[in-house]
Amino acid sequence: MRHYQSLDTFKLEGNTVYLTSSGDDPVEAMAVMMREGERVAISISIGPLELGLRPRYEELQRAVASLKPVPGLSTTRHVGSEVAYMDLGLTEDRRLVMRPSLVSDASGHLSINLLVTPEAFEKLASWLKG
Repeated sequence: MRHYQSLDTFKLEGNTVYLTSSGDDPVEAMAVMMREGERVAISISIGPLELGLRPRYEELQRAVASLKPVPGLSTTRHVGSEVAYMDLGLTEDRRLVMRPSLVSDASGHLSINLLVTPEAFEKLASWLKG
């Protein structure tokens, strides 16, 4: 069974977005995004573990804009390459499901399971629109 960390705080400083958790979870989670030309630098960290991605801005923008609510914690969009990517989905109550992953080969992968609250998701979607 997957454990999902909730990100409920959106903060914009200059060109950098911070999605963080305000809860009392002992393992701190954070997603940081910054536009770098045609790409978005994304750093996802939980405690000392960090996963970095650089998908194309337009690809991420299109994927988020086209999300439709589905039951459960399903992901319906995929941005990135075959070895470093992020799956995205939208729950029926408008929480954004983010599953950034790093795949080594058929023998294993590393994924971080995140849920962004509806309020923080709306602000993120607005930031992505430009």
